[in-house]
Amino acid sequence: MTFVSRGLTRRQFGAGLGSLAATAATTARSEAALPTIDSHAHVFHRGLQLAPGRRYAPGYDAPLALYLEQLDRSSMSNGVLVQPSFLGTDNSYLVDCLKQASGRLRGIAVVDPAATTDELRVLDRAGVVGIRLNLVGQPLPDLAAREWKALLGSVRAMGWQVEVQRNASDLAVLAPQLLDHGVTVVLDHYTLPDPKLGVGDPGFQSVLKLGATKNVWVKISAPYRNGAAGEDFAKQAFPLLRGAYGLNRLLWGSDWPHTQFEATQTYAKNREFLDLLIVDKSERAQVLAAPRPLFRF
Repeated sequence: MTFVSRGLTRRQFGAGLGSLAATAATTARSEAALPTIDSHAHVFHRGLQLAPGRRYAPGYDAPLALYLEQLDRSSMSNGVLVQPSFLGTDNSYLVDCLKQASGRLRGIAVVDPAATTDELRVLDRAGVVGIRLNLVGQPLPDLAAREWKALLGSVRAMGWQVEVQRNASDLAVLAPQLLDHGVTVVLDHYTLPDPKLGVGDPGFQSVLKLGATKNVWVKISAPYRNGAAGEDFAKQAFPLLRGAYGLNRLLWGSDWPHTQFEATQTYAKNREFLDLLIVDKSERAQVLAAPRPLFRF
């Protein structure tokens, strides 16, 4: 008598089970192979030329070799080097580090608004995938000015991103202006709302609405830059950001070497906090892998 299950012969039924098992195994291998990406770190040493008008200058070295050691210790497959503000627009050390890393790292540069397309292409070939606007303590740029329109047009054409560090209330105004130029926007450090207001900051609430654009990403990095109760704030902010942006548009970053917070922060401490913030292992893996297309890994 022929075995039948919902119209299938025994052989067909067995083949179906085999196919499901193979699919499950493939999925498991794929998940195990997901990259783990640190989307925000800095490298420098005291011999580099510092930018005039800088707000801060470190009194120690944070070289490439030491950063790669942090990645290895924490089993991170890739990293993103962000040009520190105190080095200004001289991205030469950043570029040298990207070349030495042989594809393991990507870079976010700081450029003059008048930078030419050819200058940006040189950075692109080295592994730079965006520009940074660190506007803390700085006047907001006039993005309608000719040089900014030209720069952002080049950024858009190359598929780069614009990473911004600024308080949430200003980001609520600035980010839509950047989106009007057609560029991808990345917001640093939970978007830096007023520490006294936390998730109740109207600017933070406005930034949450930007998740609907599908062209804005937020870094869940450096909770300590959000006030003395930064970790508590992060625990409140994460579910709101998750709901507004989805896991695929949230990026984890170590912020190594934690400039101005070196005495209280370590790479391991910040990586361990991510486990407390996102308890679900599969969701955490998704966030750690999320930067892959954005940073061209």
